[in-house]
Amino acid sequence: MNKPYPSVADLAHAFPPLTASALWRVEPEDFQVDEELGFEPDGEGEHVLLQIRKRDANTDWIAKRLARFADVKPMDVSYAGMKDRYAVTTQWFSVRLAGKSNPDWDSFNDDEAQVLQWHLHKRKLKRGSLRGNRFVILLREVKGERAELEQRLSDIAGTGVPNYFTEQRFGRDEQNLPQAEAMLSGAKRVKDRNKRSIYLSAARSFLFNQILSARVTQRTWNQILPGEIVMLAGSRSSFIADEVDDTLRQRLAEWDINPSGPMPGDSRDPLPAHELTILEPWQSLCTGLKNARVDVDRRALRLRVQDLKWEFVGGDQLRLEFGLGKGSYASAVVRELMEVVVPERDFSPKS
Repeated sequence: MNKPYPSVADLAHAFPPLTASALWRVEPEDFQVDEELGFEPDGEGEHVLLQIRKRDANTDWIAKRLARFADVKPMDVSYAGMKDRYAVTTQWFSVRLAGKSNPDWDSFNDDEAQVLQWHLHKRKLKRGSLRGNRFVILLREVKGERAELEQRLSDIAGTGVPNYFTEQRFGRDEQNLPQAEAMLSGAKRVKDRNKRSIYLSAARSFLFNQILSARVTQRTWNQILPGEIVMLAGSRSSFIADEVDDTLRQRLAEWDINPSGPMPGDSRDPLPAHELTILEPWQSLCTGLKNARVDVDRRALRLRVQDLKWEFVGGDQLRLEFGLGKGSYASAVVRELMEVVVPERDFSPKS
């Protein structure tokens, strides 16, 4: 491809930028996430479902710790979703014991991670097995007009925001994209399955973002176009809106359906013409994903910000609370509110 990739920072905004800024994630407690599992544990089986609260630790590291603690293979530990390291997060893991005794999970606890509850379960916890996530965010040293910020928050609560993949998806300095291009073009061979998955996800997420950014620029990201592939809210089911009538508009207004964009891959069905046009500059990535036999998927273009609450604290701090569906990013919400500065820190891997 040999061209620079547009950064996440270059993606179009749904709302005019405000003259406002803040510091974010100064402390891990400034970014808190609680997973909503969406189902009840079975109460029996060879797996153990564990709800764990972690602080300043990444998900893979906790999974490795669990494997060592339970004396099982790493492949016997799974989780529903990745969570940020520099944060306080509550998330679910599963451990397959397969005849082994249930450990004393209280002995696992330390300052880094604590087991809040555990239950027996019949099945391994699969990626994406969530209803969503609940966020509590503290923004520090907020600069900007309070009335403007509150009006913007009210607008976000009503309209939602573009459902972008943000920086976390693309690695440090967004370097997963050039790695993905090298892998898909054959210039680089990647044997590690986890890295290969990360690079494929980065490529697909980048292409989705280009579709969405173009739709935001056209002011159609929260509208249904004729011939649009429409997704049912909270589902991967979709249908083609051959005509846009009052019934579809009403369902859109009620958040029952959403316009969607592609997560490109290998499919016999061509993308809609307006999506093909937008992706034309990135055909090498599209071809690489097709040759890699990656399954095609769809993703909603708009993101509903559920039960958004806010409070100004101590004069220059803003506390936000809201829920998002699985696979969506809190930073996609914050970027529509103000510019934030995240302090640099060392994230060297733990041994």
